[in-house]
Amino acid sequence: MQTPIPFIAPEVFANAEAALARVQAIYDQSVSHLRQAMQRYVAGADMQDRVRACYPYVRIETATDWVPAHDADQELLSYGFVASAGQYATTLTRPALFEGYLLEQFELLINNHGVRLEVGTSKDPMPVHFSFAENEHMEGEMSAARRARMRDVFDLPDLTAMDDSIANGTRHGANGQPQPLSLFTGARTDYSLHRLRHYTGTSPSHFQNYVLFTNYQFYIDEFIALGHAEMAKPDSPYAAFVEPGNVLSRREGLPAHAEDTPGLAPPRLPQMPAYHLVREGHSGITMVNIGVGPANAKTITDHIAVLRPHAWLMVGHCAGLRTTQQLGDYVLAHAYVREDHVLDEELPLWVPIPALAEVQVALEKAVAEVTGCDGHELKRIMRTGTVASTDNRNWELLPDNTPQRRFSQSRAVALDMESATIAANGFRFRVPYGTLLCVSDKPLHGEIKLPGMANHFYRERVNQHLQIGIRALELLRAAGPAQLHSRKLRSFAEVAFQ
Repeated sequence: MQTPIPFIAPEVFANAEAALARVQAIYDQSVSHLRQAMQRYVAGADMQDRVRACYPYVRIETATDWVPAHDADQELLSYGFVASAGQYATTLTRPALFEGYLLEQFELLINNHGVRLEVGTSKDPMPVHFSFAENEHMEGEMSAARRARMRDVFDLPDLTAMDDSIANGTRHGANGQPQPLSLFTGARTDYSLHRLRHYTGTSPSHFQNYVLFTNYQFYIDEFIALGHAEMAKPDSPYAAFVEPGNVLSRREGLPAHAEDTPGLAPPRLPQMPAYHLVREGHSGITMVNIGVGPANAKTITDHIAVLRPHAWLMVGHCAGLRTTQQLGDYVLAHAYVREDHVLDEELPLWVPIPALAEVQVALEKAVAEVTGCDGHELKRIMRTGTVASTDNRNWELLPDNTPQRRFSQSRAVALDMESATIAANGFRFRVPYGTLLCVSDKPLHGEIKLPGMANHFYRERVNQHLQIGIRALELLRAAGPAQLHSRKLRSFAEVAFQ
């Protein structure tokens, strides 16, 4: 048997705010239904009936293909429309978290197609785990036998219903089924939001739209110092600084907000700790220490992608492959050799990962501004070229020099373990990306990283490199998201949502 599923009948809306309010009402009803049932279950209630609640959906139907208007802004539009006539739909989650994003997507669909939005209760069940509040851990209060019986009462996460086939371009919908409106369904989004809390130690609500990745704690230490310094400035453009455990510091002179929750520094850092310089409209900067290796790079970008950030950049260290490079020189990646292998199944190697002009220009300008170099002097300290990424940290120990031959044939100027993964997942998930690395060793030329050399290098370059990354993101923010989300990242059969 099954208890009645909470249901709000479909309704059409010509107003984006009204449509979003209905999405919120359906979501709140579903979450409340699951939470109340779960509380009874944890308390020991004898529940024989199956308990289910479903995600809200939004759907449109258009009878004509989209034709861009003649004005210049519309011709450059890269999202907010569907290319062909038909039905399109997606399930949604956490409408309060995605409020600004969803309002923009809804308004674009209404304006570009002259349609109304249908909002209702879908048939896609919401896993009970995804209904928990941020700090709820109900399973820990149950016996092993009662936890095992949960699947007989509630819907649990079903990985077959939350894959990345839409983003990968491999989805084959059944006949008569609406085409997708977004890259991620409600369940897929919920899965990543819960993973983000686990891996980064902070709530997804703190993540900002401009993201820096690094593979060294030294950069994070500098970012923490910068965050606290900004909070001491009454005129700082940043309103808060958030650290793992959701430890939140407000800018001097700002009162606490009603939604601020008391954070608690964790006894040990999470696997990939995140730090957030919070700005109005999520326009601040998030920095994540992804650690070492392409697997970590894929994991974190798989999950941050559901937040639909405006850009992410990698700032880290690399091995310089050219004799003319010096320790501390910068490398601006304009191409990638993908020997990391973690995305081979999702994104075939024959798919090119292009450099994005807007990001490249911002990074080069940021290097010039922060270092004070230009012209020939700028070229002396920064090399633009191909970066190779490998999944073998000890590649230089392989026999027969086969990696060296491949790197030479590809014209690579630097080698690291994460950059190609971050760029490739940016391409895959339509998130603008870029890489600026700093040469920390030259193993092909006898300059391996030794403790004394490394300490000197870190003192000399880490702060400057971080300042360059932050300045690049500021330049991208000033240019506006419309310049970043270009058609280069969109296919000819693309979802409407950014």
